[in-house]
Amino acid sequence: MDDLPKGFRAGAAEACFRKAGRDDLGLIVSDRPCVLAAMFTKNLFRAAPVRVCQEILASGREVRAVVANSGQANACTGDEGLANCRETQRLTAEALGLEPDEVLPVSTGVVGAHLKMDNWRKALPALVQSLGSRDAEGFTRAFMTTDAFPKFAMREVSLTGGLVRLTVMAKGAGMICPNMATMLCVALTDACVEREAWQAMFRRAVNATFNRVSVDGDTSTNDTILGLANCASGVAAMNAGDEKALEDALTAILDTVSHMLVADGEGASKVIHIKVSGAADDEEAELVARSVGHSQLVKTAIYGGDANWGRIVTAVGYSGADFKPEEVSLVLCGIERFRNGQPVNEEMEAELAERLKAKDVDVDIILGSGPGSYSFKASDLGHEYVSLNADYRS
Repeated sequence: MDDLPKGFRAGAAEACFRKAGRDDLGLIVSDRPCVLAAMFTKNLFRAAPVRVCQEILASGREVRAVVANSGQANACTGDEGLANCRETQRLTAEALGLEPDEVLPVSTGVVGAHLKMDNWRKALPALVQSLGSRDAEGFTRAFMTTDAFPKFAMREVSLTGGLVRLTVMAKGAGMICPNMATMLCVALTDACVEREAWQAMFRRAVNATFNRVSVDGDTSTNDTILGLANCASGVAAMNAGDEKALEDALTAILDTVSHMLVADGEGASKVIHIKVSGAADDEEAELVARSVGHSQLVKTAIYGGDANWGRIVTAVGYSGADFKPEEVSLVLCGIERFRNGQPVNEEMEAELAERLKAKDVDVDIILGSGPGSYSFKASDLGHEYVSLNADYRS
C-alpha cells in the first residue's frame, strides 16, 4: 500500500481471539530478505514470542515476515506456549513458502492465556489471501487491544542515492514503560543498511524515544520493537552523512509514534513533558525525570489540573539523584514556582491553573549548573485507567 516502504505488503484477518467483528491477526511480508534490528523487554518473564525473536536476532539471519496477534500475550505459558509460538511460525512460513526462522512472531493480550491454535489455523488462509489489501493503519488495527486509536506514521528521507521510506506501526495504551505499553512496534524501511550499523542506530533511536515514555510504570512481558530493512529502494546509506540522516529520521518518527502511546494512555487526558537539566550527569537527570514521571501523585494532580508543584518537588527529592536542594528550581507550564528552597510567583497560581488545562504540560526541573540533562514523557492518571484495567479480561 502507499504508506508502506517498497517491497512490503500487509494483511490482516479476523481470528475471533477476543471479540468477533474485528481483525486480530496481522501479517507483514517483504518480497526480499530483510536486515533485522530489534530491542526487547527486560522483564525476566519474557513471553514466548520475545524469546523466539531474540533467538532470530542473535542468529544474524535475514527475515521476511512479521505475524502479530492480539487477544493472548502467550506470556508465562511454559513449554506449551513456546511450542505454540513455533507452530505459528511454521504454519505462516509454510503458507508463504518461507523458512520458519524467517517469520517473526509478536503477541499481545492477557498474560497467561495460551494461543487459540484452532483459531490460528482457521484464520491463516484468509490472512495470507489478504496480503496487499491493508495499509499501515490496517495492520496496526490487527494488534490493538485497549488502544483508542491506531498508531502509525510514515516519513521519506533523502539520501545520496535517492529517497527511502520509513513506516512505523505500534500498539500500546496500558502496561507502558518500555525498558529495552503491552508495547509492540514494527518499523520498516526500504533502505539498504548493514546489519551492525542498523542495530546501532536502531538502539540509539529507541533509547531516545520509546525508552523515555511511561503511562503507568509497568514494563510488559512482551515489549518488542522490530526494525526490518529490505533494500527494495536500491538506495544505500553510503556514508556517515547518509547514516546520520537515516538515524535522525528514524528517531523523529519513533518519537512521533511513542508520543502517541503516551497520549493514548488508558484513561489519560494529557501528556507530561518532563525536562531535567543542570544535573551532575545524564544518569542523575534520568533518575529525577523517571521519578517525577512515575509518581502517581504527580500524575493525578496533572489530571485534575491541580497546580500542586509540591508533589513534583517531593518526587525530585526521593529520586535517588545527588544534588543540592537549595539549587533546585521548578518551572511548571512556563511559570517558575520553586527556587532556593521556597515558592515563588505565588500570585501566578490562577494563571498556572489555566495553563494546566492544556493537553500538553511542560515540567522543567533545573537541578543546578551541571552538564547533565534528560527528557521524559508521561501520561496523567485518571479514573478511566482503573475502569479499563479492572474490566480488562471481561
